[in-house]
Amino acid sequence: MKNVTDSFVSLGYWPFAGSFGFNTDILATNPINLTVVLGVLLFFGKGVLSDLLDNRKQRILNTIRNSEELRGGAIEQLEKARARLRKVEMEANEFRVNGYSEIEREKWNLINSTYKTLEQLENYKNETIHFEQQSAINEVRQQVFQQALEGALGTLNSCLNNELHLRTISANIGMFGTMKEIID
Repeated sequence: MKNVTDSFVSLGYWPFAGSFGFNTDILATNPINLTVVLGVLLFFGKGVLSDLLDNRKQRILNTIRNSEELRGGAIEQLEKARARLRKVEMEANEFRVNGYSEIEREKWNLINSTYKTLEQLENYKNETIHFEQQSAINEVRQQVFQQALEGALGTLNSCLNNELHLRTISANIGMFGTMKEIID
């Protein structure tokens, strides 16, 4: 390996014919080459580099502008969403309050309806009891009247003759017909 590097170093000491030649001394030629290359790059590449940097700057500015627009749109959408949320919360509270009021109103309507139904049932019960009492009283009256009539007829039959008996029966039948008309 040492021979290879020595051969490169020794090439720098060989004299070349004429005025043109390669200087193989890396340490001597590098700064000159770098200066020339940088000079050429700066002279010719300044416009290209400037254009590249301007394009990059414009893309960055456009990206920032787009980001600001998107941010503004997002803020606007956020405000709309917050407004909708407030509206929905208000409606929910209104429904909740109305729901409770409606439940209370329905509860009282049901209680009142049940009370009225119970009153009607109590009235029907009382009417039925009164009707049954009247029926029982009328039945007892008829039985008492029937027994009194049979008792009177028995007494009359034993005490009266046929002609008197027929007149009494006719009078009682007339009286019975009059009573029946009054009852009906």
